[in-house]
Amino acid sequence: MLSVLGKSITGSSILKIDHNAALLAVDDLLRPEPIDSFVAPGFIDLQVNGFAGVDYNDPASSHEAISRSIQKMFSTGVTRFYATIITGSEERITGAIKNLVAAKNKFTAANMPEGEALAGLHIEGPHLSPEDGPRGAHPLEHIRPPSIDEFNRWQQVADGNIRLITISPEWPEAPAYINAIVREGVVASIGHTKANADQIKTAVDAGATMSTHLGNAAHATLHKTQNYIWDQLADERLTASFIVDGIHIPRVFVHSAMRAKGLDRSVLVTDAVMPAMCEPGPYKLGQVEVELRPNGSVVLRGGNRLAGSAVRMNWAIANTVKLGAVSLSQAISMATTNAARVGRLYGRQRGLVPGEKADLVRFTWDPEHFQLTVLETIVAGNSAYKS
Repeated sequence: MLSVLGKSITGSSILKIDHNAALLAVDDLLRPEPIDSFVAPGFIDLQVNGFAGVDYNDPASSHEAISRSIQKMFSTGVTRFYATIITGSEERITGAIKNLVAAKNKFTAANMPEGEALAGLHIEGPHLSPEDGPRGAHPLEHIRPPSIDEFNRWQQVADGNIRLITISPEWPEAPAYINAIVREGVVASIGHTKANADQIKTAVDAGATMSTHLGNAAHATLHKTQNYIWDQLADERLTASFIVDGIHIPRVFVHSAMRAKGLDRSVLVTDAVMPAMCEPGPYKLGQVEVELRPNGSVVLRGGNRLAGSAVRMNWAIANTVKLGAVSLSQAISMATTNAARVGRLYGRQRGLVPGEKADLVRFTWDPEHFQLTVLETIVAGNSAYKS
């Protein structure tokens, strides 16, 4: 049995957490020694396209490189994530799926924490809006209607590891597709869409439970009161994810949207791409040429259209406290229990409760400068990173 000490993010108490692979006991110490660091559930990211110079969309990415990128991710406090594959040909999507699942199996067989951390796959596309604006940086030539036969081919190659799919409800085939994948235990998320109110309602009635990076991938001009952003904010059955990097959505939207959606139905994602944690310069996301700029934005090369982000989860949490005017504990809930609930990550939905998986993060918090510094990341009871 191992133990971890840290301040609670919800109060002034000092917690002693006993664990093996799961949490065994969580107790307030009666006469604690002074301690500066906090302890919280490990962070969860439902949308990671790549990290630290490694593209998860590339079927040729080596398992060693994927392992190194996940080790870098541990330094940001992330303990579970969904590797995200964007729009491409079926051959390329299938190749990326096969490569990531083989890497996960290899890590798991070797008892590496990377195998636990790579908790599943998020397929973002190719069943998205073909229109400029909602389509975002996804390549138009590979946008296509939903096909349950194609999903079945993906899931067979994935050995059941596809856990989340982003789809636009504007396709006539969308309701039946959503209903089918939800019955298979896959989360259906609305995103990259120009769908009207009726189409969004029909998608939610069919089983969609999430909105992917709400406020992004939209037309530059929308009707002031009737549009697909408002429609998703208003539906209490949808939990929304947000990219809070200070670039994708401004402070006023972060503040307003999280309150309209509700803090319990708001989730933080990074939408990180391979340039995350790298130096500014040219990179590739799938088959798309991108550029990481000195201000931290990732754009299509030669233009200004955003193509994922370079934010890290510990930064996203700090930004949410700063821009969203929420407490630290509320922002951490968005990156832990809220994400686990909507992403259907079992063993992570109740927080610091005995019986849950021993995914923990120790960190310091500077409220004056809104800086969260990770000291240690524990994955399924094993220390995966120490500063």
